[in-house]
Amino acid sequence: MRKAVLVTGASSGVGLALCKRLLEEDHELHLCLACRNRSKAEAVRAALLASRPLAEVSIVQVDVSDLQSVFRASRELKQRFQRLDYVYLNAGIMPNPQLNIKALFSGLFSRKVIHMFSTAEGLLTQEDKITADGLQEVFETNVFGHFILIQELAPLLCHSDSPSQLIWTSSRNARKSNFCLEDIQHSRGQEPYSSSKYAVDLLSVAVNRNFNSRGLYSSVVCPGTMVTNMTCGILPPFVWTLLMPIIWLVWLFHQKPESLNPLTKYLSATTGFGSNYVMTQKMDLDEDTAEKFYQSLLELEKHVRATIQKRNHQS
Repeated sequence: MRKAVLVTGASSGVGLALCKRLLEEDHELHLCLACRNRSKAEAVRAALLASRPLAEVSIVQVDVSDLQSVFRASRELKQRFQRLDYVYLNAGIMPNPQLNIKALFSGLFSRKVIHMFSTAEGLLTQEDKITADGLQEVFETNVFGHFILIQELAPLLCHSDSPSQLIWTSSRNARKSNFCLEDIQHSRGQEPYSSSKYAVDLLSVAVNRNFNSRGLYSSVVCPGTMVTNMTCGILPPFVWTLLMPIIWLVWLFHQKPESLNPLTKYLSATTGFGSNYVMTQKMDLDEDTAEKFYQSLLELEKHVRATIQKRNHQS
């Protein structure tokens, strides 16, 4: 039986590269591309099938910044699949990133230069906005939309006889200092991307705590520094090319092997000679905070569902 894999944000960047790699590993997968733009998804599907004709590649249209879209996609997936073996929760945004030039040049001539480039701490701010659901856009796209997707797809994911796995795309920019339980949407801050990625780390830990007994496991990964549409919104491509040798050194300096556990983040890295490898990093969080965050999401879910139901009833 084919393994079924769902990838959000599959039409470009990390998601597209992931889809290509998955089909290289197992060309008989049923790969489902969960994308906001259907025409882009169709083009990606055609390209993937051209190189891997034995694969089964399907599409579900979903915008994780729109909960109505998430609910529709979830219903469609439950009609199509009996189970999902892997779900890569990759879709995300960093809107209007602003580079702090002063912090950049200050960091270049400090002992924290490697840390600065590996985490972007203090370098980036973003302008967030409110979605039609009344939520902060970065939070809804990077965290809450995926949370609702998991809740809706639980019947396809929870099988104790044959476990399923969630894989979240996090970031080295996930900073504890940018997250607050009293403001989980980061509505009062200037670094919503960093906050949302730390929230992803917390949510993965909470999912393991609440769903392992039902056969669902969760892991967090960081793809490393890549030239994508998102990163090119920060600096031009040629600047990233110049920085790559520094970034390779960053990875070499941060190798910290850890035992496999729910508090570990897996990071993709490349040596200065072009060899790829994976390293691990213990996440800077605790399970109690993760559980409190999870309960906050459940409360927000109740409120949002009630609001949507009322709105639909009125229309």
